[in-house]
Amino acid sequence: MQVGSKVVCVDGNFPKELYQFYWKFPIEGPIYTIRDMGVGVSINGEPGEVYVLLEGIENPLSTQPPHPERGFNACRFREVEPPAEIKAEDLAEMEA
Repeated sequence: MQVGSKVVCVDGNFPKELYQFYWKFPIEGPIYTIRDMGVGVSINGEPGEVYVLLEGIENPLSTQPPHPERGFNACRFREVEPPAEIKAEDLAEMEA
């Protein structure tokens, strides 16, 4: 799984406590595209959880520095399609 991957949510059962921190949640079934990833903290405040941000879903920023957007645990998703590879000639055309 990486930025640009197509994923499906396999665990859309979010704890009710999270509803005060998020505006929108992914649901099981639709395919989403990962727009960013990072390492954050779990719901219990434990560091080291890999999170994903999804195209079409934007949420408030964290109150903790450096104030990233609140993401979703990557374990809640399954990759259905890796990102398209960019060929060297395509990259050269984009830079021109």
